[in-house]
Amino acid sequence: MTVSAITKWGNSQGIRIPKSVMLAAHLCENDEVELIADKETILLRKLRRPQTLDELFAGYEGDYQPMEIDTGADVGLEVLD
Repeated sequence: MTVSAITKWGNSQGIRIPKSVMLAAHLCENDEVELIADKETILLRKLRRPQTLDELFAGYEGDYQPMEIDTGADVGLEVLD
């Protein structure tokens, strides 16, 4: 178990996270984390953003039907041969 104290940091409070804890949690400086507070517990979890479209849409149940939208006649260099 590692102990750290809550200290004043500007107008907020902060804790220092020891290197051993950072390594064990696979965290690096400037990683974004999610904070979840419940009663006397604070959970700090690395924020993981989807890396692929498959991950982004995992669990999506909708019925997407792509369609073309007519934007009118070509007026410039957007014409491709």
